[in-house]
Amino acid sequence: MARSMHVRRPATLASLAAELGVSRTTVSNAYNRPDQLSPELRRRVLETARRLGYPGPDPVARSLRTRKAGAVGLLLTENLSYAFRDPAALGFLEGLALACEGAGQGLHLVPVNPEREDVAAVHRAGVDGFVVYSVPDDDPHLAAVLSRPVPTVVCDQPRVEGVDRVGIDDRAAMGQLAERLINLGHRKIGVVCMRLSRDRNDGFASLERQQGAHFHVQRARLAGLADAFGAVGVDWSEVPVVERFDHSTANGASAAAQLLDAEPDLTAVICTSDILALGALAEAKRRGLRVPQDLTVTGFDGITEAERAGLTTIRQPVLEKGRAAGKLLLGAVEHARPRQIILATELVVGATSAPPRTAEERWFGP
Repeated sequence: MARSMHVRRPATLASLAAELGVSRTTVSNAYNRPDQLSPELRRRVLETARRLGYPGPDPVARSLRTRKAGAVGLLLTENLSYAFRDPAALGFLEGLALACEGAGQGLHLVPVNPEREDVAAVHRAGVDGFVVYSVPDDDPHLAAVLSRPVPTVVCDQPRVEGVDRVGIDDRAAMGQLAERLINLGHRKIGVVCMRLSRDRNDGFASLERQQGAHFHVQRARLAGLADAFGAVGVDWSEVPVVERFDHSTANGASAAAQLLDAEPDLTAVICTSDILALGALAEAKRRGLRVPQDLTVTGFDGITEAERAGLTTIRQPVLEKGRAAGKLLLGAVEHARPRQIILATELVVGATSAPPRTAEERWFGP
């Protein structure tokens, strides 16, 4: 004779309320609006829920009922590991997380491969709004975000008509760095830049490619350099610019090698990020070049590793960028719409920039 199996049914909100002798609203408030209950009553509700095996309100059902997911989506057109590997991205992520914490919201990362066009992850994301972090203007994932009826804030790039934005004045900031090198006497320069478009190019970037770049930040930084050096007679079309698709110190080193192989008499290598500049410093050391006596190297971002290396760079407030983007999205900042926040940058003069050596010094030593 088979033994009868008695399986205990999981407690429900109604059965928990009956057990406690309170209303269902009281039980719901213990989870969703704890300020509505005394600490003693909330503790009694939660302890009884644990004893009876009540798991709490169903978040899916709640989101269907309230039409709120309780989370902000961060669109990052990089592999997920990039958000935790790149110091500038990590600082931005921390600032955004702080804004979400302050508003009692979750943060949902929506990383997508930059070389794929599958936008399903964007459409699947259960979020109340998006922060778009530094994507090209022709990115299909951006188009997918903008097609959804939720608020959106863009950080850095691109500029989208009618959409809130947080960023810095990249062109002016890079122009300030260029002025520093010009005043030191540099005219024979080369540039290492991050990717300019979604198509992979690991090599020299033509003037046409620079000016048509879909990554507006890189286009603006190069334009800032062209403005400043053009004003002192440097023909920008003759300045070698090497592009790297993947953002890493190894790629900064290989790009600097490509530059110096082609133009060994360069006096300065200007990099559009600190990560690339740290790679350029490593390549200079490998070649036996002294920085800054033989070669000036500069970066952009102001990350901690750059500060340790004494890099001349532009410091930008990456954490505050993330915090400001979150506050804009969550409605904690009031401005006329579309709202735009432009944050200040700072030129950091480090130990990696100095006047160029004369031709005589290059041949015969200091």
